[in-house]
Amino acid sequence: MKLLKKIAVLFALVLVPVILAVVLLAGYLSLTEYRPGEVETLPVTLSALRQVPAVGERLTAVTFNTGYAGLDRTQDFVMDGGKRARPDSEEAVRDNMAAMLSVLDSAGAQIVLLQEVDAPSARTFRIDQMDYYRRGLAMNAAMAYNYKCEFVPFPWPPIGKVQSGLVTLTELDVTKAERVSLPVPFSWPLRIANLKRCLLVERVPVENTEKELVIINLHLEAYDDGTGREAQMNRLIGLMEEERNKGNYVIAGGDFNAVFPDAPATPAVEPDGWQPQTLPELPTGFSYAYDAGSPTCRSLSKPYSGNRSQTQFYIIDGFIVSDNLKVNHVETLDLNFRNSDHHPVLLQVTLQ
Repeated sequence: MKLLKKIAVLFALVLVPVILAVVLLAGYLSLTEYRPGEVETLPVTLSALRQVPAVGERLTAVTFNTGYAGLDRTQDFVMDGGKRARPDSEEAVRDNMAAMLSVLDSAGAQIVLLQEVDAPSARTFRIDQMDYYRRGLAMNAAMAYNYKCEFVPFPWPPIGKVQSGLVTLTELDVTKAERVSLPVPFSWPLRIANLKRCLLVERVPVENTEKELVIINLHLEAYDDGTGREAQMNRLIGLMEEERNKGNYVIAGGDFNAVFPDAPATPAVEPDGWQPQTLPELPTGFSYAYDAGSPTCRSLSKPYSGNRSQTQFYIIDGFIVSDNLKVNHVETLDLNFRNSDHHPVLLQVTLQ
């Protein structure tokens, strides 16, 4: 009986408070869960540049998953089999931001599509990264959240408050920006502290026509069983077809978290690690635009030593373009993964 009493006391003193804390945290996160609408209009912070493209004009776009300036070559990530979930220091984050801003500025693009950009968040020392890139490039800017949680309780130590998402910067005359929700593959309770994926859709008038250039920024699902990413891709294709049927020009770019159908297979250095699925064939009127000659992403199972034969690479970043755009050039800007686990991809097109 004394042993049973001791066990009961131990349970009351240790386990009950822990269970109560978990219940209270789950309740708090459920009450504060980010619940965006299907379509939401976004504010566009305007700069002095508001150009209107014309038929026959060449445009340059660049997409870059910045890894919230916290996934440079010294880092690994717990979801990829590493140990860490946040960058080492504020100085490292600021150094990565400055280096990536310099690359973006040198690219000379009129359209800049960024993924994994943090608004003030605990993991990135409450730096407003969108504002930093907007001011540094002197471009119009809009942000669509795809990760917004008051407290992410995992891993340990916990990530804490996260506000992060897609940022589109452009010199063009954006008349409307919208956040378009994508299907969420997770159910409660995993859903409450997880990403809510979306598209950031912007509209730009084309000079002397009734057509628009529709710019879509995207970052599709990574860590589900593949059904969520497939549903998200179907939503993207449906939207693009709808716009192309109107006669509009469409550029969709970002991190697909899946490999392009005709891309060469990268060596399976980590066959038991994360392996992306293959993107579907596109409907008539659209084509993928990517650089098959360089990797766009590295595994985060360990820090990057620079030894490419011992690193798992992927080609998962690029574009989809409508057939009324001529693709002149597409190139991965190989930075040897110095400041992010991704490389930027540059695209040059002409409006036909």
